[in-house]
Order: sequence, then structure tokens, then C-alpha cells
Amino acid sequence: MKFFKFLPILFCLALQAQEEVVHSVYFEFDKFTLNEKEVNEAIDFIKKTDSTRIEDIQIFGYTDDVGKDAYNFKLSTKRANAIQDKFIENGVKSKIIVTIEGKGRILIEDDIVENLPEKRSKNRRVDVVVHLKPLPKIEIPGFYNTVQKHHIVGDHIYLNNILFERGSSKLPFKSKNELDKIARLLMKYKNLQFEIQGHVCCTPPYQKEAIDLDTRKRQLSVNRAESVYKYLLFKKIAKDRMTFKGYGNTVPLGKGADYDRRVELVITKI
Repeated sequence: MKFFKFLPILFCLALQAQEEVVHSVYFEFDKFTLNEKEVNEAIDFIKKTDSTRIEDIQIFGYTDDVGKDAYNFKLSTKRANAIQDKFIENGVKSKIIVTIEGKGRILIEDDIVENLPEKRSKNRRVDVVVHLKPLPKIEIPGFYNTVQKHHIVGDHIYLNNILFERGSSKLPFKSKNELDKIARLLMKYKNLQFEIQGHVCCTPPYQKEAIDLDTRKRQLSVNRAESVYKYLLFKKIAKDRMTFKGYGNTVPLGKGADYDRRVELVITKI
């Protein structure tokens, strides 16, 4: 495998904390039966998730805000049970499904919500929440798990607990907390300059970049790198110390897709 001169630092999905991924299954009004398309998509979601990393699965049913509470609670429970039944029929072990719960209706303020019918349709759903075990740490020479006092050009800083949701470039709250720690170290070691590099995985061979679901543009790796850049600016890291760039799927680490969905720092000057 070929590496760039400044091989990036794994940043995004090497977690110590538990990671979760969510898939939503939508239902027609007042129904708890599933159409074939929704079933196939839900099963495909589970099959594409690394089975060795699945800690457990939770299933939560919901309804829209039309109707009485008691009725909607029963309907949401039936929806959750329908998903559980389909999973078990398709080989998902029942022991890893730790929660099957109907949550009832999701209330909305219809006087202020635009496109109310669409909003309600999105609330008639079941959320399948899969909790994942932490990714094993990868060991590559020149990788560090935090900012050091002494670095050389090309060093990789292996940062834990920075996680973007799939298809998103928005920094979750937990990731901001981790970046706060990194910012404090960067303020301490003011000599370090670096490039923030964004990467993606799992795109077709003919697509080098992924779509950012937040902006609808095919520049997810760029946007993720820029999100980190802007946050570090906000934390008073000098603009002339850092740059950002998106590399799409062109720099895989060769350790699996989850490791390639990342943002990295690369030391460029000391």
C-alpha cells in the first residue's frame, strides 16, 4: 500500500467510548405492517454493520401526534415488535436485541411547523439503534494518541473520541469536548503547524468524494476538515498555524472502512 509523504493521523472513528449508529424504518398512517422495501433496507443496515463490533441493538417505536396516547402507545409497540420479528426471521440473534419499546406519539407544535404532513410522516417510525464496541487501536510507526511536546514533520497524532455521524460534517457535542483538550495542548506547544485532513470511505470506485447530507454537495471530506479547522479557530488557535484539505477516499489506511471515515492532523512544520 502506498502512503503520502505526510501520512495522516487517525482522528475520527477510533473510539474509547461506545459508538452508536441509527437506522429509521417508516410506516404508513395507523399501520404497523412493513413493506418489502423497508424490510430489506433494515436488514441490509444490520448486515453491513461489522458483526464483531455489535454490542447490542435497541428498537424504539414511535407514532405521529394524531390520536389518543393509549392507542399510539400500543401502535408504537407493535411497530417495534414488527421490526424485531423481521430481524429474528433474518438471522439476527435475539440475545443482542436488548430493548424493544414503544414510545408512543411524538408531539409537535403544528402552528409553527412548516410542511406538517411531512413532519408527521417522519414521526411514524421505528429507530433501530446499534451500539458498537470500540474499534481496536491501530499501530503504525509515527502515530501518537495525543499532541506531544516534541514532534517531527510528518508525525501523525492519533486522536480518540472524535466522531462524525455518517454522511455528516457537523461536530457532535462530544467531539467538541475532545477538540477542547487538543486545543489546550496546541496552545501549549505553539511551535507546531499542521494540516487538517478529511477522509471518507465506502464510496463507489468512480467517486472519489462522498456527499455531505447537511449541504447536499459532494465534498464531505473537505467539509469535515473545515469543521475541525473552524472549531480550532474558535478556540483561539492561530490561523497561520493550520490549513485544511479534503482527500476523499484516496488515502485509505488499509485497516477497514471504519478507520477511513476520519479527519486527521498532520504535522507540517515545527
